[in-house]
Amino acid sequence: MTRRPQILLLSAALFALTGCSLLGDSGGGGAKGEKGAPKGAAASPPLVIVATAQNSTLIDSVEAVGTARANEQADINSTVTERIAKINFTDGQYVPRGAVIAELVQAEQSATLNQNQARLREAELQLARLKQLQTQGFATKARVDEQQAAVDVARAGTQQANSQIADRVIRAPFSGWLSLRRISPGTVVNAGTTIVTIVDHSKIKLDFTVPETYLPALKPGLEIAATAAAFPGETFRGRISSIDPVLDPVTRSATARAILPNSDLRLRPGMLMTVDIKSPPREALTVPELAVIGEGTGSYVWKVSEDNQAGRANVSAGSRRDGRVEILSGLNAGDRVVSEGTVKLRGPGPVQPTEPKAAKAPAAAESAPTGAAA
Repeated sequence: MTRRPQILLLSAALFALTGCSLLGDSGGGGAKGEKGAPKGAAASPPLVIVATAQNSTLIDSVEAVGTARANEQADINSTVTERIAKINFTDGQYVPRGAVIAELVQAEQSATLNQNQARLREAELQLARLKQLQTQGFATKARVDEQQAAVDVARAGTQQANSQIADRVIRAPFSGWLSLRRISPGTVVNAGTTIVTIVDHSKIKLDFTVPETYLPALKPGLEIAATAAAFPGETFRGRISSIDPVLDPVTRSATARAILPNSDLRLRPGMLMTVDIKSPPREALTVPELAVIGEGTGSYVWKVSEDNQAGRANVSAGSRRDGRVEILSGLNAGDRVVSEGTVKLRGPGPVQPTEPKAAKAPAAAESAPTGAAA
């Protein structure tokens, strides 16, 4: 019994010594492996696609929503309180300028006119006799002047009566189409009551608003294209006639007015229309849209030098069109910029520039081994 515990103790001691030896060999081997491992090769410059800043032809385009208005439109109101004696139009009728639309009762005014006309004739005859007597020395100048004043008073009374009668004859202020009739003969209308509305929509005034940032692209004479929901697929063309010099202080927008021909009278006042405005072509320096990176209120690009060194360059961006951005400042024609692969760049340094077609080949080559391994 005493020899068995001794054997067990001796076996444990040998096992401990063997373990320490193994641990020592493992640690030494690891250290040697770390010291002897070859250093990693330097990382290659990132592969990016470059593009050249070049002059392009740009056409600024602005879309807006406007309201169609008649060339001329007015509510024809009564200027006096009187009963309507006669209506001379039908619903929707076209009338020329000066046409009599309605007549109010004017019997009293006609009688006053006749009375004043009779007084005027009598006063003029009396004045003629006094002037004849004056030449003969039988009438004084004071008497002739007094009769002249009587003639003037009678003439003024006649003119007043004519004016009162004219107020009771409602005429068209311009040529146009009349709205639906709202009153009937025999109705007593007050001063200011609308009898009918007259509209001249042979031309349409299209009023629309644009943000103040688009004001430089607007000018009188610029052609526009407008569409209306009532006529899908059709385009109505016109030109800007004027721009309101005062901007809305709340929306910071400007109101412009365009004139659209409407000889067929299909466009009606009050229609909602969509406006498309294109400025004349102009030359501008542009780069691909992906090359411009926004940062806060500014923008920048990664500019690539002749020795393929990339660095940030602050730019001022303008309008965007067809995947390209106008560069107002910060670049010159011919400068190279990174158009794709900007996410790989963390700071100034070398890059491997390539063209878009050449960039697709490595990607395809890399995908082939993956597929083969699968």
